[in-house]
Amino acid sequence: MALVYSAVPPPSTLMLGRWATLKPVDRQAVPLAAISPHLVQAVIASEDQRFCLHDGVDWGALREVVDDEDGPSRGASTISMQTVKNVFLWPGRSVLRKGLEIPLAMAADALWGKRRMMEVYLNVAEWGEGVFGAEAAARRWFGKPARDLTRGEAALLAAVLPNPILRNPALPSRGVRAAAARIQTRMNGVAGLMGCVKR
Repeated sequence: MALVYSAVPPPSTLMLGRWATLKPVDRQAVPLAAISPHLVQAVIASEDQRFCLHDGVDWGALREVVDDEDGPSRGASTISMQTVKNVFLWPGRSVLRKGLEIPLAMAADALWGKRRMMEVYLNVAEWGEGVFGAEAAARRWFGKPARDLTRGEAALLAAVLPNPILRNPALPSRGVRAAAARIQTRMNGVAGLMGCVKR
């Protein structure tokens, strides 16, 4: 399936679950060129600042989480790991799923390349109840296509990714606004680390 998905927009397992239970899915798959570079930058700044530097797994971050004696204060999932989880695996946390996620992320990263990985991620990420992908999210929350998202709107979308069902980028809470402000600050630092997604 990874080979097929290198050319065809994949659904996520959450989308498949919604279709199976006759729940609506709002998703319009678009190429990366039709998504604002601000959103790409915001997602890298928020989710995986070493996206262009690793092979699908950030081994340093993973070691830090494993070695943390007090329990992990943050996760070590890369955008590649989140993408294969969304496309090939089930939601929830388990050692088995994480064990499958790592080799799948490395294989998909090698097969698809970074630009396609980012494109798939931004087309399957959940941004609200039944809202999947950047195009549907931009239209639902800001009334515009994903290519027209501003820097601030992109940061708000990235800020809700950890919990998109309970967070609304169009009516952000104080916490979401603060997270978006931190992401905008980080965006300045990752601008030079995005060569792998540029044409």
